Amino acid sequence: MTDKEFIMSKLFFILASSLAAMTAAPAAAAPQSPGVRIVSAADLDLASAAGRSRLDRRLAAAVREVCGTASPADLRGVYEIRACRAETAARVAEARPGAIVFAGTR
Repeated sequence: MTDKEFIMSKLFFILASSLAAMTAAPAAAAPQSPGVRIVSAADLDLASAAGRSRLDRRLAAAVREVCGTASPADLRGVYEIRACRAETAARVAEARPGAIVFAGTR
């Protein structure tokens, strides 16, 4: 397993575990497909600011996809989607610095 694959497996695990914690979301607000997204960074230079910025954009898109969307008319659904995104993004952000440092040391 390469360093980047190891890092991505950790980020994948964080996204997957965040989704598992969101069991209270209503069925109408849940994503149509399983709530797991694989974020690839194999093509990124995580030692550069540009590479980290691209990773951040990919992670943000994955968080949005995992948590899904809700109709603006469904206020409870909108609130739950926002909570899902905030919690998932926080978990990803918590693990991100360590993953980047690890990538730079190998």
